[in-house]
Amino acid sequence: MSAITTPLPATPEAWTLPYRGKVGMTCLIIAESAIFTIFVVAYLFYVGKSLTGPTPREVLEVPIFFTICLLSSSLTIHFAGKFLERDKRGAFLAFWLLTIVLGGLFLFGTGREWHRLIYEHGLTISTNLFGTTYYSLVGLHAFHVTAGLVMLCIVLIFGLAGRVGPDQSRRVEVLSLYWHFVDGVWVVVFTVVYVLGR
Repeated sequence: MSAITTPLPATPEAWTLPYRGKVGMTCLIIAESAIFTIFVVAYLFYVGKSLTGPTPREVLEVPIFFTICLLSSSLTIHFAGKFLERDKRGAFLAFWLLTIVLGGLFLFGTGREWHRLIYEHGLTISTNLFGTTYYSLVGLHAFHVTAGLVMLCIVLIFGLAGRVGPDQSRRVEVLSLYWHFVDGVWVVVFTVVYVLGR
């Protein structure tokens, strides 16, 4: 009778803990996603239930250019991170600055839209249900974009001072995750407010 031999399993690689910055940012994104979900559901629930005008169809203009700016900034921040990993600091700073400019343009577009809605159409947060849910949802997103831009500007200042190098690339990647989240949330907000909600 021949003995059946079973091969010994290969020695597994030593498991290392994931980078805590990435874990922390992932937890923050999950929590923030829950908050945005509540605001999106509220917007969808109350859309079309305002007893007085104006309505979304009457006053909203689709912000295509500013949406392209924000979504493009996901590409620029990605390339900035890749350049930093390769220690190409000049290219990193250029793409990082471009990300800030694109995010700033998006915020400018949001501010311009709010100015038009308030002063041309009289739509404020207390006008009707549409105004309340619109400003709450879009304002929540604008707040997150603003917070992201502040963090990006801090990194830019450190970068211009020569304090950001390849050894900080993991930290830059964590901040990039937040920025990608902000961009991804805008896709949902844009769809809900400017496509489904009209």
